[in-house]
Amino acid sequence: MSTALVNTAVLKSEMRLFRREPGSLFWILGFPTLLLVILGSIPSFREADPAFGGLRPVDGYVPVSVLLGLIMAGIQAMPQTLTGYRERGILRRMSTTPVRPAALLSAQMLLYGGAALVSAMLALGAGRLAFDVRLPRQGFGYALALLLAVLAALALGSVISALSRSTKIAGAIGSVVFFPAMFSAGVWMPVQTMPDVLARCVGFTPFGAAAEALNQAAAGDWPGWDHLGVLVAWTVLLTAGASRWFRWE
Repeated sequence: MSTALVNTAVLKSEMRLFRREPGSLFWILGFPTLLLVILGSIPSFREADPAFGGLRPVDGYVPVSVLLGLIMAGIQAMPQTLTGYRERGILRRMSTTPVRPAALLSAQMLLYGGAALVSAMLALGAGRLAFDVRLPRQGFGYALALLLAVLAALALGSVISALSRSTKIAGAIGSVVFFPAMFSAGVWMPVQTMPDVLARCVGFTPFGAAAEALNQAAAGDWPGWDHLGVLVAWTVLLTAGASRWFRWE
């Protein structure tokens, strides 16, 4: 059997397993959009606010909801799955079959990356249909920033998977990373409302840089090259770290 057929079979198998995880499906696909709908249902969130540059708070929370799906997929869900496979010896047993562990890792990244992108589309669609939030004016720039943000989230999840010897450790590390990631993405305070010094500091984090880039593209500007550069740098560094520390057994 060719490598391509083996990889396709692994991907199909992982897709079936992924569909049987209602918890992951809800937190990645449903929760970010649900949070946006709840916030948008608050009357004050649908009124223009000077703190948001004259936009409504619900406008500012659409990119936050987009990033929340990425955080759920990359930091919370994927490390638990990969670490569980290692813990149960699945990766070790794969080494004796035509299926290589790298095929499983690639399938997981495609699944969770794809789920994060679907979550982003749901948040954008809900914002547009339910609250008349404008779609990103700089579509190509928004797509580029979103893709880089997905890669950074998956790279961070890969590092968590590499450092975790059990699902309990993966959960603990994921929780430690999860809340700072949500803060830098703007869940509690959107980046555009942060004090200048705090916003600049957050801009050096992967999700803070992603929030800034998405906000700029949504407003019709090309995402700042500094923010895109931060995303690329984090992706490269985290991928290198994951490659160095990852063990199949």
